[in-house]
Amino acid sequence: MQGLVLQSTGSWYKVLTNHGQEIECRLKGKMRQEDIESTNPVAVGDEVMLEQEDGFDTASITEVLTRRNYIIRQSPRKKWQKHIIAANIDQALLMITFTEPRTSLGFIDRYLLTAAMYEIPAVLIFNKYDAYKKKDLRLLQEALKIYEPLGYKCLTVSALTGQGLPEMEQVMKDKISLISGHSGVGKSTLVNAISPQLNLATNQISTFSGKGMHTTTFACMYKMPMGGFIIDTPGIKEFGIVYTEPEEISHYFPEMLPLLPNCKYANCLHRNEQQCAVKQAVETGKIAESRYNSYLRIVEDAEAINYWERD
Repeated sequence: MQGLVLQSTGSWYKVLTNHGQEIECRLKGKMRQEDIESTNPVAVGDEVMLEQEDGFDTASITEVLTRRNYIIRQSPRKKWQKHIIAANIDQALLMITFTEPRTSLGFIDRYLLTAAMYEIPAVLIFNKYDAYKKKDLRLLQEALKIYEPLGYKCLTVSALTGQGLPEMEQVMKDKISLISGHSGVGKSTLVNAISPQLNLATNQISTFSGKGMHTTTFACMYKMPMGGFIIDTPGIKEFGIVYTEPEEISHYFPEMLPLLPNCKYANCLHRNEQQCAVKQAVETGKIAESRYNSYLRIVEDAEAINYWERD
């Protein structure tokens, strides 16, 4: 019997079988995860093989079928390990707010880089537009000027007023979408506005810290009325990227990639090197300074991680 993993709590999994039944499952013995060392051997979105347990309404997961893609982050508890956020997804939606809680451009850039590394299209959803003040509107306009010319689809929405919801439904139609963002940006509220029958739990912003409080405890996949699925994830405080080599990071910045052949050095890190096409583009305004600063911080982090891995 085959199934689709809808929810993972770490030890038990909710699985939708190919017969349309939702059942609780657990892993059978020690499962080997091919080519991936992670904290979770089975992730939401995985297609799995099941073995019914005699006398119980449960089953054992005996095999994880080959993933067509997945997206991972650095484990929040064990920095040297990876955590699979979701598998077999069509697109990654990043929920952003410039009111409380505020999403930084650096966080956006790290998320976009991770999606690009795993060849997953990314969409930026700017939520809570109804609550924006003048300074928030300026930040929004600045962000749109940066990301729309790079080819990223950007939507401005409000779960309260309904602004942008038809466009968001069209983006999600018949696709498996991963939705992520800081706690408190309104992921669950927005999903409820699109599909009220889901009745996902929501929470308020902490009046003490101005930051969101976790509502979603585990990643969950839900079937959507317009077709397709949405994967709601716990709020992300920081996005720790799992790196390859520092020299490869610029390949995932779409504004930098076409300039790389024009750099004097093939392994240019675009910091202090002479005749660097990327630095020239920053100086002339062709590359946003915020994007370049994000790039530099990510390279520094990658160098630090590679140092400790070698050590």
